[in-house]
Amino acid sequence: MLLHVISGFACGVFAWTLLEYIIHYWLGHLPKGKTLISSEHLKHHRDILYFTPTLTKLRGAAPLLIILGAGAALLINAWFAVGFVAAVATGWTTYEILHQSIHVRGPTTVYGRWAAKNHLYHHFMRPNRNHGVTTPIWDYIFRTHDAVDRVSIRERDAETVPWLATAFRDKDSAPAFVSDYQIRRAAV
Repeated sequence: MLLHVISGFACGVFAWTLLEYIIHYWLGHLPKGKTLISSEHLKHHRDILYFTPTLTKLRGAAPLLIILGAGAALLINAWFAVGFVAAVATGWTTYEILHQSIHVRGPTTVYGRWAAKNHLYHHFMRPNRNHGVTTPIWDYIFRTHDAVDRVSIRERDAETVPWLATAFRDKDSAPAFVSDYQIRRAAV
């Protein structure tokens, strides 16, 4: 029983990484606003402090988790399904927390620094690249990964990221990771 839950959890973690890529790129970008997921995602690209309301996300996640659980139970067994669904739900929750933190609070760890740099590159430089927020694995596999040295952001866009705007205004107390970003000033 425990071995099934643990193996289900391990498979669920891996499955979440693919699901994240599918939701972000295939369902968020490719339909170009023609579906609810895509229109909500593109709204987030226009206003990076806009996040789809939690209740709307839960209404989408719950049926998917039920389907994944039922499928895993039919294919393997109920204990595997418990671990699998728990891992996907944990991955999804972790993604939501990380994603919002990238936009609102900024990085506080080495991993957070990597995630912020790669995700803000996606937002401000190449929206058709770097779709993985928690991991780049599927970007490598589907060849949508760009290595990011520095993110170049227009000054007016930098103002929309609270922690980045603060860091650039107060350079004396700005964290070291601010060097990951370059502000492009508008020509006068």
